[in-house]
Amino acid sequence: MTTRQASRNRGPGDAPDPPTDTGARAASKPATDALPAGLYIVATPIGNLRDITLRALDVLGGADLVACEDTRVTGRLMKAYGLDTTLTAYHDHNAARARPRLLDEIAAGKAVALVTDAGTPLVSDPGFKLVAEAAERGLPVTPIPGASAALAAVSAAGLPSDRFLFAGFPPAKAGQRRAWLGDLVGIEATLVLYESPGRLAATLADLAEIAGDRPAAVMRELTKLHEEHRRAPLFELAAQYRDAATPKGEVVIVIGPPAPEAPADDAAVDAMLADALARESVRDAVRTVAEATGRPRKEVYARALMRGSDSGPGSEEAE
Repeated sequence: MTTRQASRNRGPGDAPDPPTDTGARAASKPATDALPAGLYIVATPIGNLRDITLRALDVLGGADLVACEDTRVTGRLMKAYGLDTTLTAYHDHNAARARPRLLDEIAAGKAVALVTDAGTPLVSDPGFKLVAEAAERGLPVTPIPGASAALAAVSAAGLPSDRFLFAGFPPAKAGQRRAWLGDLVGIEATLVLYESPGRLAATLADLAEIAGDRPAAVMRELTKLHEEHRRAPLFELAAQYRDAATPKGEVVIVIGPPAPEAPADDAAVDAMLADALARESVRDAVRTVAEATGRPRKEVYARALMRGSDSGPGSEEAE
């Protein structure tokens, strides 16, 4: 197996390959110089430990304190790269108590790195209030970009990526989930959702019912040993996961945008004109039909004249 293949197949619990020469050792060794005071938002690998950036290692090694969701998870990452910066827990359950202390540490001249168990902080992870309050107090906040499951999924899903919306996790309860999805599916953008394996089949079934045969992808265990991509219309994906055992691991669902509506043909325009002219002046009817169909007003006005409409007040040519 080549080095590249080994890297691609490595799982989340595996340490990085050791450097093979002096130059590689120098490039991979994190700098441990003290950092300027501030809050550093550090992205960490979503599975494959080799996806850490050199800058992230510099920050994690040079910070005075690393605030993390689970010290055990972050501890494994730190150990893999020989870092011994002090870790402290910061998560949804202790944030109200821990946040003032972290901000006071920064105000006193300390560098604090914020990480999550995996990926970019604040993307469906705690940290928003910490960043907001740091900014309110005028404390420096510096992003250290890197891995993100949402961006990784968009890049490999094969769906339009020029405009997309990350919506996070759908509600767990069925009725709330369907209402939530119903509000999203009309948005003219690719949708990116996170979902738990246990609710994946139900969410795909709801999406297939609400959004129809829209193209989609289920991206599972991104960057990990058992990474899996499934691309198909929503109703096919829903059928696949309905009949399969509950999958394992982290899941991202990517749904293509709604198909553009077909332009109204001449017969449809004429029918709309007939209805509008029965209630409105020619000028108002032309405006109504042009806005509804996207046809140019002059074109719609010409079709109105072809119907033999009477000239009268308000029937002058549309501008």
